[in-house]
Amino acid sequence: MWGLRPLSISLINPVTRLFAGWMPGFGLLTYRGRTTGRTYHLPINVFRRADRYIFVLTYGSESQWVKNVLAAGECQMRVRGRDVRLVEPELIVNPDWKLVPWPARFIERRLAGVDEFLRMHAA
Repeated sequence: MWGLRPLSISLINPVTRLFAGWMPGFGLLTYRGRTTGRTYHLPINVFRRADRYIFVLTYGSESQWVKNVLAAGECQMRVRGRDVRLVEPELIVNPDWKLVPWPARFIERRLAGVDEFLRMHAA
C-alpha cells in the first residue's frame, strides 16, 4: 500500500477532506505534529463501536499520524458533522476483524494485508 501513498497525499486526500467529516464511514482527523507543532487534517476511514472508534491502519503503525496521535494521547475528529475528542489511543496488532464491517474486512484484510488497528475512546 505504500506505493499508493504519494497519490493519496497529493490527489485523494485534498478531495476527500471536503466531505470526510460528514460521510458515513469517514472522519476528518485533526492532530498536532509531535516535533513541528503543526496542525494536520487527515481524511480517514473510521468505524464506531459503542464509545470507541476503530481506524484500520492501511499504511501501518509507522505512519506519522499514528505516531503523533500515540505520542499526544488524544486527537479531534469530525465525524458525521459532529466534533469528537478522542483519547487513550491503543494500537492493536492481529485484530479481531469483527470490529469492522464486512466490506472493510474484505478490502483491508484480504487485498491489502492489513493487520493493525488504532482504537480510541470518545472523551
